[in-house]
Amino acid sequence: MIRAAVVGANGYAGAELVRILSGHPDVELTVITSRQYAGSAFDDIYPSLKTIVRQDFMENDPELIARQADAVFLALPHKASMGMAPALVAAGKRVIDLSADFRFANPAAYEAHYQPHSCTDLLAQAVYGLCEVNGDQVKTAQLVGNPGCYPTSVLLPLLPLVKERLVDPTLIIADSKSGVSGAGRGANETTHFCHVNESFKAYKVGAHRHTPEIEEKLSQAAGSPVAITFVPHLLPMTRGMESTIYAQLSQGTGVQQITACLNDFYQGQSFVRLLGEGGVPNTLNVKGTNFCDIGWTVDPGTGRLILLSVIDNLVKGAAGQAVQNMNLMFGFDEKAGLSDVPYPL
Repeated sequence: MIRAAVVGANGYAGAELVRILSGHPDVELTVITSRQYAGSAFDDIYPSLKTIVRQDFMENDPELIARQADAVFLALPHKASMGMAPALVAAGKRVIDLSADFRFANPAAYEAHYQPHSCTDLLAQAVYGLCEVNGDQVKTAQLVGNPGCYPTSVLLPLLPLVKERLVDPTLIIADSKSGVSGAGRGANETTHFCHVNESFKAYKVGAHRHTPEIEEKLSQAAGSPVAITFVPHLLPMTRGMESTIYAQLSQGTGVQQITACLNDFYQGQSFVRLLGEGGVPNTLNVKGTNFCDIGWTVDPGTGRLILLSVIDNLVKGAAGQAVQNMNLMFGFDEKAGLSDVPYPL
């Protein structure tokens, strides 16, 4: 049994972490923090967890958190995490950061799309927490950068194929859609009900900050630079994410090689469900779970590969993947706390 802290538990990803950890067989949730709600009861803000989580929010005090927790989840905005991580790592804690602060191997790439990085020494030792790809490194890591939601939905179907050079790395398009919870808990005009209801639109076209994260990880897999066209869209639903990815097959590659590669790469992986050639995943089927469902087909007219993937952006795209990383770091069953059965409807 370990003690866990969720820093920034008032946000959507933080609250999802509290939900998952409160039912984890190997975890005692000892600390939940929020600057905004410090002193308030968690179930006053999230009444769905009444009688389940009987704790008050605390202030974000790294020294106090370090004394009361073995694993610390940083569910904070970008830049805020790098302000807390050094003290926690120095205290010997295992840290999983849900912001972008420790996702990049190249500090310049982070700084070009976010802000100056104040602890590049920690960035150098952080492990990118895409468990199905970097699981062995995660097991021994002290600091994990939890992947972004869009990158998770794009990298899981695409990365094995890029690694094996089955697709042309210069001709990749990712067309992704997310529920409104992906924008976070802070209200603004973009996420106001009146602007989202019965609306479907692209946003940050050609300028989304998840593009360099995706490109860095694909380039590492390919062994050469990879550039993609990535366009995110906002769907009028609370949670869920779908990515449709278009790629040109390499010379001599057919759907049989694609199928064999994905089957081989994800054999024995608990949270990637392959629907096979012609499979069409649905966000409804992964709601509230840590699954990523993947299907694929080859367009007979163009010979172009079409990959389809769905995740719950708050679970596999954030909190669930963070708990999966924690499970690997502490030697628990990878599925511990994450075995919720999907809703039929």
